[in-house]
Amino acid sequence: MSYVAAEGRYERMAYRFCGRSGLQLPALSLGLWHNFGDATALDTQRAILRTAFDLGITHFDLANNYGPPYGSAETNFGRLFREDFAPYRDELIISTKAGWDMWPGPYGQGGGSRKYLLASLDQSLARMGLDYVDVFYSHRFDPDSPLEETMGALATAVQQGKALYAGISSYSARMTREAARTMRELQAPLLIHQPSYSMLNRWIEEELLDALGSEGMGCIVFSPLAQGVLTDKYLSGVPEDSRINRPGGDSLEPSHLSEQNLAHVRALNEIARTRGQSMAQMALAWALRDPRVTSALIGASRPQQVTENVGALDNLAFTSEELAAIDGHAKEGGVDLWERPSHDERP
Repeated sequence: MSYVAAEGRYERMAYRFCGRSGLQLPALSLGLWHNFGDATALDTQRAILRTAFDLGITHFDLANNYGPPYGSAETNFGRLFREDFAPYRDELIISTKAGWDMWPGPYGQGGGSRKYLLASLDQSLARMGLDYVDVFYSHRFDPDSPLEETMGALATAVQQGKALYAGISSYSARMTREAARTMRELQAPLLIHQPSYSMLNRWIEEELLDALGSEGMGCIVFSPLAQGVLTDKYLSGVPEDSRINRPGGDSLEPSHLSEQNLAHVRALNEIARTRGQSMAQMALAWALRDPRVTSALIGASRPQQVTENVGALDNLAFTSEELAAIDGHAKEGGVDLWERPSHDERP
């Protein structure tokens, strides 16, 4: 049966302006980092995407190397887009990124060269069967490529009509300011930054949010649930269906599930209960508490998780007492896999 989107899909979702731009993003966006490669049944992927869109999630976020294997998330999304979502293209924000290793040889090992970025974008468009993406990101800062070259490639993508907007991911505050200045000079302003951020990874609070505010850029945070650590999944041990036990799940490391982290999560879970929320819902609401954060990216292995996460929008307000209690347990947990590029270092 052909897919028909829910009529009331815009009734519950909140939408926020992305920095000083005229573009609005849903408060929750769907990331296809995990569970959209070839190891996940296509029907499951379809159900997740349909559920998300039916709940007002209009933004789907991909990257060239999402899978496994690399590229398969874009290929699978492209098929599902053709079969289900093509009539709704103008209601969707689709993004992709390039910056990490992707294909053999010196030109496919990632970074910020013009050759790599523009070739990668062409490959992504072909895999997804799209004429353009709404946002094309430099996926990481590359100290081996001149910033002007990387930003010049993003500007070319916009000027060629292959992307409507440009973004960056995992850049430091200092390099974000420089990148924004360069893109203004190229008349292709940066729309958005995508950093990692969660209760166990608060690095953006030091300088980056101030930089984004002053530059007029939006912020879409990824891994706000710390790859599932900030849920009730691990409160009593590691279940067999955990990401850590699935193909492509090696980004969740055993150290992330340290007893110290889990002790903090258990305490946070008690705070969530007093708010009438699940641990995941409170973690998402907390990530969205700063108005400079436009959207939070969620992932899902089944559609029910999308529905639960959207429930976070029912209670986004925090009392000062709740925030103080959360601060007592929202501590650095060693979960930031992207720390080096976001501090101007090689991965």
